[in-house]
Amino acid sequence: MDHQPKFFENLSGAGKAIGVLTSGGDAQGMNAAVRAVVRMGIYVNAKVYFIYEGYQGMVDGGDNIVEVSWESVSSILQVGGTVIGSARCKSFRTREGRLQAALNLVQRGITNLCVIGGDGSLTGANLFREEWSGLLEELAQKGKIDAEAVKKYAYLNIVGMVGSIDNDFCGTDMTIGTDSALHRIIEVVDAIMTTAQSHQRTFVLEVMGRHCGYLALVSALACGADWVFIPEYPPEEGWEDTMCVKLSENRARKKRLNIIIVAEGAIDCHNKPITSEKVKDLVVQRLGFDTRVTILGHVQRGGTPSAFDRILASRMGVEAVLALLEATPDTPACVVSLSGNQAVRLPLMECVQMTQEVQKAMDEGRFLEAVKLRGRSFENNLNTYKLLSHRRPDAELPKTNFNVAVLNVGAPAAGMNAAVRAAVRVGITEGHKIFAVIDGFEGFARGKIKEISWGDVGGWTGQGGSILGTKRTLPAKYLEKIADQMRTNNINALMVIGGFEAFESCLQLYEARASFEEFRVPMCVLPATISNNVPGTDYSLGTDTALNAIVETCDRIKQSASGTKRRVFIIETMGGYCGYLANMGALAAGADAAYIFEEQFDIRELQANVEHLTEKMKTSIQRGLVLRNENCNENYTTDFIYQLYSEEGKGVFDCRKNVLGHMQQGGAPSPFDRNFGTKISAKAMQWISKKLKETYRKEGGKVFANTDDSVCLLGMRRRNLVFQPVAELKSETDFVHRIPKEQWWLKLRPLMKILAKYKTSYDVSDSGQLEHVAMLPKEAETGAI
Repeated sequence: MDHQPKFFENLSGAGKAIGVLTSGGDAQGMNAAVRAVVRMGIYVNAKVYFIYEGYQGMVDGGDNIVEVSWESVSSILQVGGTVIGSARCKSFRTREGRLQAALNLVQRGITNLCVIGGDGSLTGANLFREEWSGLLEELAQKGKIDAEAVKKYAYLNIVGMVGSIDNDFCGTDMTIGTDSALHRIIEVVDAIMTTAQSHQRTFVLEVMGRHCGYLALVSALACGADWVFIPEYPPEEGWEDTMCVKLSENRARKKRLNIIIVAEGAIDCHNKPITSEKVKDLVVQRLGFDTRVTILGHVQRGGTPSAFDRILASRMGVEAVLALLEATPDTPACVVSLSGNQAVRLPLMECVQMTQEVQKAMDEGRFLEAVKLRGRSFENNLNTYKLLSHRRPDAELPKTNFNVAVLNVGAPAAGMNAAVRAAVRVGITEGHKIFAVIDGFEGFARGKIKEISWGDVGGWTGQGGSILGTKRTLPAKYLEKIADQMRTNNINALMVIGGFEAFESCLQLYEARASFEEFRVPMCVLPATISNNVPGTDYSLGTDTALNAIVETCDRIKQSASGTKRRVFIIETMGGYCGYLANMGALAAGADAAYIFEEQFDIRELQANVEHLTEKMKTSIQRGLVLRNENCNENYTTDFIYQLYSEEGKGVFDCRKNVLGHMQQGGAPSPFDRNFGTKISAKAMQWISKKLKETYRKEGGKVFANTDDSVCLLGMRRRNLVFQPVAELKSETDFVHRIPKEQWWLKLRPLMKILAKYKTSYDVSDSGQLEHVAMLPKEAETGAI
């Protein structure tokens, strides 16, 4: 970017006091947000206060409002719920209650509030802000505060963060807790699938979402459910018959189980509730299938936060403190939220009004409008689900006579199978024949290629690894054989799902077009690698699953030392030369340092890190965590760093080391990766269809694609999904180290250092602008899933 970096060093919080509270229903990740607000507040020299038990604590005062220190938030990052408590508060809804709350805040000099909660909590905060000067005057009239205090504390600044598992707040892609709730749901669905398959059962799963179907919709997409009921999109009249026909057709196709997902607020088109029991009774009466109901209930709110929620909440917490420091009496109360992978600030009341509009549209039966108001991401999820779950009869499908081949290249990554499934099903819906290539380009050269049908990819979304098989071999040494196979099988387009090798492969095929006309066909690369080192995209498929594996292991490793003496763990992550996993893993696990190749370090820095940790360990902090990317430095190896820390920490702490290895590549894909894979693959197949139509020559009866833009990589850039020609990405790539020359996440590096108590400079050029809800880019796709 060509902007001048703007650093926050000149933003001082000296003399300011910030109160932080969690209100309404709890959500995993709230503690990460609280931790970030406290540490960032203290970092800028502000006083920070916990307000226990939400607004109730603010009204009651006393021990409920307590100044906190750096150590107060140690070891809370991995804890679910909220450590400062949350309560529904009737008294805050009265003016007397708010008057008492104002007095309690003024007595401590608190004029900055950070509220973490849902739309009700944030609306309450905004009302409090609007009444603030009136409340102070009333307190002065009653002689409870003096005129000086009225002048000194004249304005109340408010910044909100949305903590809600329902993801029901407009203007933000993902609310804190949503991703973790999806993890809970998908864990249950995966477990239920094995038992359902054994007994040929139908399971009806009820998930939370009284007014919002996000959890139901996304979990249905992530597990390939047969049917989903959500409040925003009620089924059409006669849905009972349609659903039963679909379930029995699936059984006839040898599918041994059916999964139906019901949001707790699901309704029919007459606004009458559809309950899980009603659905079960219907299936039993009409079809006689063995059917069970599982209501997930509060399990969805519980458990440890996912890596995504920890990073989201940490980023939002820091952004909230910056917003409070920059606030003026004229700034409207704002919400910090996420659009794509960008932190944005939005006027609080605009978001609340938009959220209320959705409910109003649903109440009045304007369901299509309700879906649109939920945002582009919600609408895309719904359209993708409809596309993939219902197979149209062959007679209704178009026939294009195009053959599209799908293959995996490089190391396996979670989410690859979800992408293959979506490609196959969307391709068939578009009228193409889809061919699966076994074992990458090596298999392609050997003719390991077969047509694949709709039913062949059933149940693939939840499978880890690569079912098609994948190899790192590049096509360069098999060009003739591959061209031969493409001619024999009449392949008109390629979809290549894989890591850096997939990008390189398509670049080689593109460059070989002059010699082989068979390669003059549309090709699309879908980035899938745990390393997140593919140029042209901010996220690769599989990265989220690997990050969760790292964070889960770090949690366990830290816990293993509880009750022992002070201990530091040195942990090595994968990623080749790309430091994404080490850096983001460190941010999500609350590490003290992360060594990466992109930021060179020397012995002086290592020494400073050891001294810094030693000082920390002399306080009440018991455990330290240091992450190291496998290729960050050829001489400062994991063993070297372990030995250095062991020697220098003698008498203060002892050391242990762990190499995480291939566990980072395994496991079932996370909800994020299942959905990201499904959505980008569907989009890529639609792009291939468009290119096939554009490049088909009637006179020769074949496809002739010879332009740069017919070989593209589909990546997520900031807030958008974009197709970029691989030829153009060549200049953005460091081929020696197999990483992009510029990487967005390096901007988050200072965040980790600040939260680990290092002095550093943090570029805040991207934050600080208040946007409007309607102005958010229409394509803002997927920091959300």
